[in-house]
Amino acid sequence: MERLPTDLYLKIFSWLDHQNLAASHMVCRKWRDLASDDKLWSTLFEERWGVERATFYAPAGSESWKDVYIVQDRCDRVGLGLKIIREGDDYFLVHQGQIQRGLGSRRQVDSLNCKNGKKDAESIDEEQPSSGILDKILFFIGDMEAASMHAKRNRLL
Repeated sequence: MERLPTDLYLKIFSWLDHQNLAASHMVCRKWRDLASDDKLWSTLFEERWGVERATFYAPAGSESWKDVYIVQDRCDRVGLGLKIIREGDDYFLVHQGQIQRGLGSRRQVDSLNCKNGKKDAESIDEEQPSSGILDKILFFIGDMEAASMHAKRNRLL
């Protein structure tokens, strides 16, 4: 496989859907670089959302087609508004498909066990939900309520 020409790799990758193309990044460095090819992600974008949207959302500056695809996919999944979403065990504040801020992780390994060198199956099972993430979300919601009340008050005056 290592001796295959780059063009053949790209031809094979062009048959993959976005999920499998994203998963191929984890195989090795060469595949990561090849699977990040702008032409591959541009073609996937056009196939899914059409040429007009591809022209409108074309990447600017250092942004890649892969980045544009990820943002548009997230917009389709969660909408355009301001949302708190969970991807895996992590929570994010998202607006118009772009991650604005990471709010933290749902799971937190007991740091005492790791410091004491206990990395066996027993210590891994002792993962506890992180209360820090809940605090951040509650404070964020409180800040949003306060800001919206101030905005409503200004409209009434």
